[in-house]
Amino acid sequence: MSEHAALIAPAAAEFAAVLRGIGETDLAAHTPCAEYDVRALLNHLLYWGPWLEAAGRKAAPPAVSSGEAEAALVGDGWLGDIEKQTARLVDVFGTPEAWEGETTFGGAPMPASMVGYMVLDEFVFHGWDLASAVGAKFSVRPDVAEAVYAIALEIGDQARSMKVYGEEVAVPEDAPTFERALGASGRDPEWKR
Repeated sequence: MSEHAALIAPAAAEFAAVLRGIGETDLAAHTPCAEYDVRALLNHLLYWGPWLEAAGRKAAPPAVSSGEAEAALVGDGWLGDIEKQTARLVDVFGTPEAWEGETTFGGAPMPASMVGYMVLDEFVFHGWDLASAVGAKFSVRPDVAEAVYAIALEIGDQARSMKVYGEEVAVPEDAPTFERALGASGRDPEWKR
């Protein structure tokens, strides 16, 4: 799926635009991910980003002293931290090589393309989660929407079994592609804060 490499930068650009609109008072806002408020979702992204980067580089995972729930990564400089992390992920997954062959993520061997899917999903689905939480606009290019919809259909059952996606939300067949992608990933396109 190395053709997805070209979609990483535009997906990341929209994701970064949403990040820059998040203020201090937004950190406690609820998100469509029931277990996360904005701060916890940002913490999730900051925690797993280095793991994704290492997997894309086919390198050893980062050394960590705590799990995601115990990590407190959203400090005063969180925006700069996540922007730098996003740029590194674009550098890695914007190249076809990151999507080819095998790698390891979280101690488990897997196709490198699966990790690439995770990065694209993080930018697009969590970008939408954050935008929805703070009442911001979120735009997805048609080719990115098609890609994440195809990914959600391909890995949906496995992602649900791993609690990465929620239960599928019924969305009309004539709905825009991105709304169908949201539903396939367990998100309600009509979610309101």
